[in-house]
Amino acid sequence: MALAGITCVGEFHYLHHGPDGVPYDDPNAMGHALIEAARDAGIRITLLDTLYLTSTVDGEPLDGVQRRFGDRDVDAWRSRIAAMPAVPHALPGAAVHSVRAVPVSSLNGLPESGPLHVHLSEQRAENEQCLAAHGCTPAELLHRHGVLGPRTTAVHATHLTDGDIKTLGGTGTGVCLCPTTERDLADGIGPARALADAGSPLSLGSDGHAVIDLFEEARAVELNERLATQRRGWFTPGELLTAAVNHRALGWDDAGRLAIGHRADLVAVRLDSVRTAGVDPAQAVFAATAADVTHVVADGRTIVADGRHTGFDVAAALLEVLT
Repeated sequence: MALAGITCVGEFHYLHHGPDGVPYDDPNAMGHALIEAARDAGIRITLLDTLYLTSTVDGEPLDGVQRRFGDRDVDAWRSRIAAMPAVPHALPGAAVHSVRAVPVSSLNGLPESGPLHVHLSEQRAENEQCLAAHGCTPAELLHRHGVLGPRTTAVHATHLTDGDIKTLGGTGTGVCLCPTTERDLADGIGPARALADAGSPLSLGSDGHAVIDLFEEARAVELNERLATQRRGWFTPGELLTAAVNHRALGWDDAGRLAIGHRADLVAVRLDSVRTAGVDPAQAVFAATAADVTHVVADGRTIVADGRHTGFDVAAALLEVLT
């Protein structure tokens, strides 16, 4: 992520426990590992510790690999995340995995402050199951229980009704689009332009990490609209870049723009590569890739120089753990 020019990540964290579902001696061992990894990479992290209790909308218990994800109940989840210590480069956050994985009774036990994320209407099956169980869409269900609002970000938001779009925009709920994962999983194309016009601030995520390239995610927002409508020109480069640097979705209100008093996050991009040579800088979002990032400064500290991480050889480290 650092090599790709990313200075802050929101980690949708639900791999909490051991393979058999039994908590580690330190129930937050995996959370500590993620925070340490962000520190080693030199970027900030918002740990979106995720509530995950059931395997279906109608409350079937977790089984198999899913047992690693779940705490006993919402109170046990809250107690575990309350035990996480504060560190300068990490913010605490929370997430509702989805209406499939969190019973309605537990939606009223969420933290009342800090960033809150939720997978929303990622697949049509989720909507159908929610309608069958609750008589409403996932967005309607979350709205009824006070989950939506300016501190909340709906991840994916792919299969929405017109009413859902109005509700998300009207409540100021943000939407995190993850185009490379949505196409990788064949989930579909979400109504990005309609959501932005309705009032939902957009942000971008890599989700499955099959691709870690915010340039690719950003231009895919526009290109997906073109595919769905057979028309061009839905988003300006400025709008796409604004979504790419939306740190407010992760609780860092003092980052994401060049301004006095804000964090010194700077990314330099080559305009003389085979992809970007001759490109108007304003159009670089449509031409550049993560490979064109040369220097990255996060919180005033250089973490990438001349395309290489200043702390360690990233490719060698990956090979070491994967082979």
